[in-house]
Amino acid sequence: MTTPTMRAALAAVTRGWYIFPLTPRGKKPLRGFTDWEAHATADPDRIAAFWTHAPYNIGIACGPSNLVVIDLDIPKPGEHPPAEHARDSAACGQEVFRLLCERRGQPYPGDTLTVRTRRGGLHLYYTAPAGVRLRNTAGSKGGLGWLIDTRAHGGYVVAAGSYVRQRDGTGPYEIIRDAPPVPLPAWLTEALAPAPPPAPCGDLLANLPGRRLSRYGETALRSEADRVASAPGGSRNYALNLAAFNLGQLVTRHVLPEQVVTAALTRAAELANHRHPELTPNSPREIAAVITSGLRAGMTAQPRRRKAAPAPPRENRP
Repeated sequence: MTTPTMRAALAAVTRGWYIFPLTPRGKKPLRGFTDWEAHATADPDRIAAFWTHAPYNIGIACGPSNLVVIDLDIPKPGEHPPAEHARDSAACGQEVFRLLCERRGQPYPGDTLTVRTRRGGLHLYYTAPAGVRLRNTAGSKGGLGWLIDTRAHGGYVVAAGSYVRQRDGTGPYEIIRDAPPVPLPAWLTEALAPAPPPAPCGDLLANLPGRRLSRYGETALRSEADRVASAPGGSRNYALNLAAFNLGQLVTRHVLPEQVVTAALTRAAELANHRHPELTPNSPREIAAVITSGLRAGMTAQPRRRKAAPAPPRENRP
């Protein structure tokens, strides 16, 4: 016997999308599906068998599904627009997006598959461009603007046919324009494309203004910074925290200046972001918080020994 959520899941699969179960009436991956992108499937038999167990909500893995989804949200209760949008009378993500289109001299790209979300926002579905790996973005920080998020590689969206009940809003996800997703417009591809990676850490160390480091200090700094920059995606915060902890002990011993350590590790963390576009990038504030925490722990620890660093903050997820 098919259920509404099973029919919605199968409908998503017929479009060629890769899906996975979310908690019933929730937005988070079902327990056991933390590696949801690897578990996502387009196999209708697997979907039919799994969705007989419960009315799971439906997550669409955007990367495997070759999708870029623009999420136009509405303000949460008590949330007010920034001054620049208040002046323009833009009160929701769709209005901000329309203003962005006007300022770029582009038509509003609404002639595509469109889903209304539980709080009255919109999901605009586009096929991903070839030859570029777009990242997820959130709001104005590296994204398109206030109340505009995007989901691409490393991201997922709640599919139509799901019903979400949460404190900030309850309701269904419904298709309101049932059309094939059109290609993402070129100007949006350009706006969302990752910036070129920053200069390698070695260049930073070679151009520290007014600073001469000892051979020992420079070697230690370079080694830790390179380890952060090349850390696997799931251990970025751990590597950064451990490097700050180790170098904090050298700061205490006056081998390295604290501001030089902070600058080098910040650049290394930014480079790690660019090397993993499939993950949501750690924000400048998150990077600074991890570095500060690790430095303070290292500067107050016993003299340098081979011991474990303090537990790192939880890794940021798309």
